[in-house]
Amino acid sequence: MKNVSERIAALPPDKQAMLLQRLQQKTDQPTTGPLLPQVSPQGWIVRYRQNARACMRLFCFSYAGGGASVFRQWPDLLPQDVEVCAIQLPGREYRLAEPAYTRLTPLVEALADAIDPYLDKPFAFFGHSMGSLVGFELARQLRRTHEKHPVRLYLGAYRAPHLPNPNVKIYHLPLEVFKVILRADGIPERILQNEELMQAMLPTLRADFELCDTHIYKEEAPLQCPFSIFGGQEDNRISAAELAAWRIHSSAECNLSLLPGSHFFLHGAQDLLLAALSQDLEAQLNAIARTRVCEC
Repeated sequence: MKNVSERIAALPPDKQAMLLQRLQQKTDQPTTGPLLPQVSPQGWIVRYRQNARACMRLFCFSYAGGGASVFRQWPDLLPQDVEVCAIQLPGREYRLAEPAYTRLTPLVEALADAIDPYLDKPFAFFGHSMGSLVGFELARQLRRTHEKHPVRLYLGAYRAPHLPNPNVKIYHLPLEVFKVILRADGIPERILQNEELMQAMLPTLRADFELCDTHIYKEEAPLQCPFSIFGGQEDNRISAAELAAWRIHSSAECNLSLLPGSHFFLHGAQDLLLAALSQDLEAQLNAIARTRVCEC
């Protein structure tokens, strides 16, 4: 099945413009229905399976260039008492017509306001690659401005934010050089060789890499929630030591797991990743249940 970017890239220019306009309209009109995802009014949050009886929410942040649909199947694969809320950033899928953010600070400021109405239950963040950085800085933003705190951060495939970036900044490089880096990160060759698709994806990809490459870490007190950190055993860009360095950003217990695969183990080792998440989320749910019993 083709994703939105592939379908748009295959259309004539006039049809592309019409479709983009319709997609833009959807960001202001939440989609509802028993078999359809529910989208927040400004388009930031997608719930592929609404669960009013959930005891906690898991907010999921995708890698550079990725969208909410990366997490479409997760509600069926994680504990039923967890409501999966996928974050949809501008510049992808049904928000393709909106310019992507190129700086992290305004992004997390906007996200904090957008997500706040959904923080009426215990919540956790999962982020992969760029999503880890976004989730971490959003947690700090919520602590500063909203006095809200996640119960846990799940961080994958991104070095600890205080470490210097050892890689060449690539967002401004020519397309062919940009493709070399994307290929090393594990982007499928069929996508890299599809000129129309690359042209459709390129602005968002460049913006996402610019967002990461220009991020300047500012020291703050560690977060109080524990971290679960994940990496790919064959990831050429992010080392185990860079992953382990996340531990200084939490005052609670942290653990590190290396899964089979490269940078995108999120897909290649999804069963192992979701098994680990499910086990930990069940523990979180049990802790929430014990707290409620004590309060009663």
